[in-house]
Amino acid sequence: MTQDELFKVLVAHCKEYGFIFPSSEIYDGLAAVYDYGQMGVELKNNIKQYWWNAMTRLNENIAGVDTCVFMHPKTWVASGHVAAFNDPLIDNKDSKKRYRADNLIEDYLGKIEEKMNKEVEKGRKRFGDAFDEEKFRQTNPNILREKAKYDEVHGRYVAAEAANDLKEYRQIIIDCGIVDPISGTANWTDVRQFNLMFSTQISNTGDADDRIYLRPETAQGIFVEYLNVQKTGRMKIPFGIAQIGKAFRNEIVARQFIFRMREFEQMEMEFFCRPGTEMEWFRKWKETRMKWHVNLGMGAENYRFHDHEKLAHYANAATDIEFNFPFGFKELEGIHSRTDFDLGNHQRLSGKKIQYYDPETSESYVPYCVETSIGVDRMFLAVLSHSYKNEKLENGETRVVLSIPAPLAPVKCAVLPLVNKDGLPEMAQDVMNELKFDFKCQYDPKDSIGKRYRRQDAVGTPFCVTIDHESLNDGCVTLRERDSMEQRRIPVAELRAVIDKEVNMNNLLRTL
Repeated sequence: MTQDELFKVLVAHCKEYGFIFPSSEIYDGLAAVYDYGQMGVELKNNIKQYWWNAMTRLNENIAGVDTCVFMHPKTWVASGHVAAFNDPLIDNKDSKKRYRADNLIEDYLGKIEEKMNKEVEKGRKRFGDAFDEEKFRQTNPNILREKAKYDEVHGRYVAAEAANDLKEYRQIIIDCGIVDPISGTANWTDVRQFNLMFSTQISNTGDADDRIYLRPETAQGIFVEYLNVQKTGRMKIPFGIAQIGKAFRNEIVARQFIFRMREFEQMEMEFFCRPGTEMEWFRKWKETRMKWHVNLGMGAENYRFHDHEKLAHYANAATDIEFNFPFGFKELEGIHSRTDFDLGNHQRLSGKKIQYYDPETSESYVPYCVETSIGVDRMFLAVLSHSYKNEKLENGETRVVLSIPAPLAPVKCAVLPLVNKDGLPEMAQDVMNELKFDFKCQYDPKDSIGKRYRRQDAVGTPFCVTIDHESLNDGCVTLRERDSMEQRRIPVAELRAVIDKEVNMNNLLRTL
């Protein structure tokens, strides 16, 4: 199964099993807006809990807030979003489809990288253990040809980004022969800037002065509440403020399922520090955040850092943690050193003094800030895409299973009476009532036991507990493990401890 095929199957699986639905589907849906179903909301909440507890429980100097979607319009002037929150937009005149010009160029460069990597794999198969990848890349004529092409286009692209040269964006697209995937033509419009913020009115008059914005990021809520949190919490530098919340961006090209949406959720933490120490903290948070991801057990090889060549207007250092999605390595989390840009601008525009008196240096200053920002929806997609497996079993049958890390699984345990009679449902309900206070459980009495196992595999349930006729006599049940499908008999009294060992979120946090 190719990556594209896997992605299509994954989208269908999400709908069939109650993870994600197209929003307003009875009215034919709304582009790039999705609702989380009964399984999806549990997985999403578990992801948020893992992040929140890692931030606010494991770090005594990080506090949490929950700020509003609506903020004073001057907030977005100070943050630079009104002036600079734009994407380069280009249309194909034949297909009438709209694209981000920078994405078209980046995809082109990505295809060149794929060609080079395929040449490397051919060489690896040909030379075996004697293969020297570095030497191969430096001498293979096919790779050198593609590398020269990559460097030339990449150099022009970086220069166009730095100069915000929209004409050069279009010229690169034309020179590279980039065509619209639908029409197959290069009949492109000029490139123009497009502001990504949604606007609305806060009163009923509809006057321009009443216009406010739906926040495009949660970070600014943290910055404008910096003083309140610092003072009421008696926080000392260095310290952080964490927040989980919705953000809204009028994306030009909202695509790839929940990877890029117009309404999404962020988990952001702003870490305030003494000027001059920000790079030390930047490196620390890079390491800490990567460890948080790898700790889930989804394979260190599926993550990588990507340092930014072009920095945002607020940053002096930035990197992305990229994950190997079904459509390739893409940004999962951003880590940025934002200097004093945000607090400094809010201080200037509001006229309020936003400074910290440092008793160690006996000076007052506007703190510098290091940010970690991760999309909840992208994290959800990373977990789901990595977990989805179509396995062929020894008996020739196949099963679809979501090998979701157990602490994140939507349902931790399914309780299944072997038959729906003979006192088994009553005992199963007793087991359910005992476990539901500690774990999210599901009671499922219908269909054959094999079908029920497959149903639980498909939603990622780590354990199934089956009550049979022997259970009535010996007080033992059959515990089935999802990934290995191993079954063993254990006393009902031991169930809670056995399940808890694998699914308890705190056990995951202890390994950080």
